[in-house]
Amino acid sequence: MNGPPNVFWHQSSISRKDRERQNGHGGSIIWFTGLSGSGKSTLAHAVELELHNLGYRTTVLDGDNVRHGLCGDLGFSEQDRMENIRRIGQVARLFVDAGVIVLTAFISPNRVDRQRVRMMVEQERDFIEVFCNCQLEICEQRDVKGLYQRARKGEIKEFTGISSPYEAPENAELIVNTGDLSVGESVLEVLGYLDLRGILSLAGRKDESALG
Repeated sequence: MNGPPNVFWHQSSISRKDRERQNGHGGSIIWFTGLSGSGKSTLAHAVELELHNLGYRTTVLDGDNVRHGLCGDLGFSEQDRMENIRRIGQVARLFVDAGVIVLTAFISPNRVDRQRVRMMVEQERDFIEVFCNCQLEICEQRDVKGLYQRARKGEIKEFTGISSPYEAPENAELIVNTGDLSVGESVLEVLGYLDLRGILSLAGRKDESALG
């Protein structure tokens, strides 16, 4: 692992497998991407609640929340957006090493940035890209913050979907049509896929789920 000069990597005496064995499951990044208003945060938190109720160790990294702390020094220029996703990727990787399922909710508009995060992890199943596919007009209807309206007036520069492009995933592991499905239906799609990939084992745990 590369780093600055005179900075050396200290190998932990506890392995990822040790942590996963203690947790009773493996770690993974579930990366929700999509336009503002597409339901990323709502879906990520709803999935986390289900996983928590089922006994999984989880955390959510949410775009707005992260910019209050870890990335509070960054703006929304192309370079700052790249750095924002790079930092999130590194934090998410640490959670994976700890055997935690980390759900991230970021617009992350550039494919290359999402691919960089994918390359940070070791195994294919460590990074699951979930595209929250929602029509722009529906995203605008849901916009309780009024961001789209301000962007269309030119008050917000480089706003994704209006004055800045969004590069939809070409090979996302899962596409959830959040513009058409309810939150509950979307959660079931995500859980079903994670079960299919072996990241979850829902057999015997469904009684704990609020979704049945």
